[in-house]
Amino acid sequence: MKIALIGATGFVGSAVLEELLRRGHAVTALARSPARIAARTGLTVIAADVQDAAQVAAGVRGSDAVISAYNPGWNDADLYNQFRKGHDAIVAGVRQAGVKRLLVVGGAGSLYVAPGVQLVDTAQFLDHVPPNIVPGAQAARDALTSLRDEKELEWTFLSPPVGLAPGERTGHYRFGAEEVLMDGDTPAGISVADLAVAIVDEVEQGRYLKQRFTVAA
Repeated sequence: MKIALIGATGFVGSAVLEELLRRGHAVTALARSPARIAARTGLTVIAADVQDAAQVAAGVRGSDAVISAYNPGWNDADLYNQFRKGHDAIVAGVRQAGVKRLLVVGGAGSLYVAPGVQLVDTAQFLDHVPPNIVPGAQAARDALTSLRDEKELEWTFLSPPVGLAPGERTGHYRFGAEEVLMDGDTPAGISVADLAVAIVDEVEQGRYLKQRFTVAA
């Protein structure tokens, strides 16, 4: 497949890039600083500001699918607004380009811990997550809410589990829907390499069109 990847220099995006190339996909990475991405067989890197819908459209046009692992940076002083601006521009740009398939990597904060209660709104989350991350989690939750009204794109929103860390690629994971996946009495986790496996599997298989899902080891 021809896959456009946004966020290829980030923690999740760099793992997704490795997984896509491992499977032989042709990847176009959109990056504000293309020099940060090393040249690889099967990879094209183009300069683009993904907060500009027209630049997104130009970069993803002709792709079979777009994967967005966009994050403006956890230490951005205006993280909520910058996250939403980028997300909205990416969605608009994908539409403008005529690409139908979009997978967005969001956060665990929008997962439910009880009926009507999302993790990001709990005291436990607010007490244990660094304050600079909270606006990003809130923005990702609101991005999902906006995607649920999207009619034109075949979108998917993937929330990682609560625990996401470096680790080996096993190729194994389990699915969840709207709730936090647990490992006994504690929230479950996954390696970023196996999260990337789940992301690319979904792009190839399309099990969760116009839905959100989550995974864990």
